[in-house]
Amino acid sequence: MDDDAKALQELGYVQELARRMGAFSNFAISMSIICILAGGVTSFHLGFCSVGGAAIGLGWPLACSFSLIVAATMAQVASAYPTAGGLYHWGVVLGGRGWGWAVAWFNLAGLVTVLAAINVGAYRFLVDSLGPPWGESEIAQALGVGLITVSQAAINHVGIRAVTRLTDFSGWWVLLVSAVLTFALLACAPSWDLGRLTTFANFSGPAGANVWPGTHGLTWLFALGLLLPAYTITGFDASAHTAEETIGAARNVPKGIVRSVLVSGLAGWLMLVAVVLAMPSLDEAAARGEGAFRWTLERGLPRPLSVALIAGIGLAQYLCGLATVTSASRMAFAFARDGGLPWSAGIRWVCPRHRTPPAAIWMVACAGLLFTIFTPVYATITAVCTILLYVSYVIPTALGFLAHGRTWTEMGPWHLGPWYKPLAVLSVLGCSVLIVIGMQPPNDRAIWVLGGFTLFLLVGWWGGARSRFAGPPTVRGKRVA
Repeated sequence: MDDDAKALQELGYVQELARRMGAFSNFAISMSIICILAGGVTSFHLGFCSVGGAAIGLGWPLACSFSLIVAATMAQVASAYPTAGGLYHWGVVLGGRGWGWAVAWFNLAGLVTVLAAINVGAYRFLVDSLGPPWGESEIAQALGVGLITVSQAAINHVGIRAVTRLTDFSGWWVLLVSAVLTFALLACAPSWDLGRLTTFANFSGPAGANVWPGTHGLTWLFALGLLLPAYTITGFDASAHTAEETIGAARNVPKGIVRSVLVSGLAGWLMLVAVVLAMPSLDEAAARGEGAFRWTLERGLPRPLSVALIAGIGLAQYLCGLATVTSASRMAFAFARDGGLPWSAGIRWVCPRHRTPPAAIWMVACAGLLFTIFTPVYATITAVCTILLYVSYVIPTALGFLAHGRTWTEMGPWHLGPWYKPLAVLSVLGCSVLIVIGMQPPNDRAIWVLGGFTLFLLVGWWGGARSRFAGPPTVRGKRVA
């Protein structure tokens, strides 16, 4: 038995999934889900159509700094408890069964909704750029997103080997395409007016194609634009969810989490800075709303190069969704393994041939499709998934703050030392602000989704799960309270 299997056994589990992912593969799967060519492109209008270039020049690095803090605090816990359950397991260990159960549902719901956001965004981007007009109907969108999601689930079904190869390729592909896009736009830019990156404009209301309702408050509008980087830099918990398939998990998982956020944040900022500098007119770009990014490519680059880059972006977005199915299904598998889901026995089953959890894979794929039917509005989907994911990210961090040095004394090989507690406080405060931002019009439906979901959890826990859900079997040889 190798060291990883022994460490997993100490946490109460046997090695069931195939452990074939190296350090780069673990980094690549989070890099693939973050995918600056997905959220950074399809949600570009959410940032730019708020206060213009300042949303990119100032807002992006500000929000990415917050994401990096969240990732670092998450990484410390991941190093101590490298299991597929990730945040759910940490919630149980650090705060008890109830907190872990709630984190599991928030994280699973966040991953399902981010899958919906990725695939809806990919479909709309490709149809708007290259597809026929009839592709814009809701029925066509549902069919198109359905085909994309089913194919991603099918690839996940056949094994982690195929997924690993594709996500490894995806990590390099995202960097390659974003680099080509950045250099091409800078080379074709009419001028490098760096002042655009710090200049605040008011593109709310008709000036920004009504992406955000009209307002005179630039500070608040700037805050709303933070939804672009906040949504884009999500999904880095995938490194934790594939811990049981990663070699040297206690070291490579935390490194994968932090590096994916750092590289994505920097590469994404450079790419979007190039987009702003290449715009023939900021006012005309903002007036295009959701089509601002595409319009900039079409106006600034030769047609063959523009089409080639759009196709490259589309491939990256598809692989982003593929990696999200992997992450979400491992979360579902781990939660079901501990009896946290209805029909857990079936969902946790691992196929002996492929060594993957097929029921968990198809469950998250179907759930993502159903959510796109409930709310086909892309901006609302992004707001909901961002809120749900960051809530699931920050609860274990807050619990870790309370448990650090008291009930949590054994750290993993990767840790922040004395910096953990102050960074944990910043994570909680930043997440609270993000929740408020994500619920503003036109995404106020997110209030009902989050409120209804929280009520569902309260009823579910006190209505029966409290007595039925035992949680993980052991933690360092002791039964979880």
